[in-house]
Amino acid sequence: MKLKGQVAIITGAGRNIGEDTAKLFASEGAKVAVVDTHKGRADTVAADIVKQNGEAAGFVADVSSEAEVETLVKDVTAKWGKVDILVNNAAVSDNKHILDCTKEDWDRVMAVTLTGPFLMSKHVAKQMIAQKSAGKIVNVGSTSGFFGRSRAIAYTTAKAGVANFTRSLAVQLAKHKIRVNCVVPNKIGSPVGKDEFDPTRPVVNLAGRAGLPIDLARAILFLASDDSEFIVGDMLFVDGGLAAMMIGDNAP
Repeated sequence: MKLKGQVAIITGAGRNIGEDTAKLFASEGAKVAVVDTHKGRADTVAADIVKQNGEAAGFVADVSSEAEVETLVKDVTAKWGKVDILVNNAAVSDNKHILDCTKEDWDRVMAVTLTGPFLMSKHVAKQMIAQKSAGKIVNVGSTSGFFGRSRAIAYTTAKAGVANFTRSLAVQLAKHKIRVNCVVPNKIGSPVGKDEFDPTRPVVNLAGRAGLPIDLARAILFLASDDSEFIVGDMLFVDGGLAAMMIGDNAP
């Protein structure tokens, strides 16, 4: 088992990418804190893991609230004694043109999608340092952080921030043996903040299909495990080859 005995906190783990990541981590021996803003979703995923003989518990927290983040890290540490892995997956999107995006829309996206990873990483890193043990942080970015989009102005900006936040965080935490990386998905599972997933929706990439949550979960596991111990501060694109294509080209 790649994560045997390790404790992992996964935000936005009540559905989609976070859910599959939580279940995969548990199958690899991790004790998983399933974090979501919706108690029912968090508890359901945790219960599913327990039914499969894994170890997990649901936790409710708003990652944009420093008080709730501090409480979350304390509660997870109180339950399992430590934190080894953090996956910053929680995000929201605006899906709006700049002329339609309100300041409230902008602030909400920034608070969850960019400030959330900052707060979670800060307080989890403090716990990892106090433990005097190595740790891993995996941020979930997006191809939207590397390209302009006709829809979504706040989300693209926040995800661009996640990319350089990852690099800066990796530089600052390396001396504490905390390894930081980022996965960069494109159209994997249901749209951000949605439950509905249509695997037949048209996509343009080299893989010729829409991404599934398990596709990203496997990449996150790789970066959270010792298999990637010499990879630090990097971006792992999990986009079906989209970023390799010239704009305007059609997939084969």
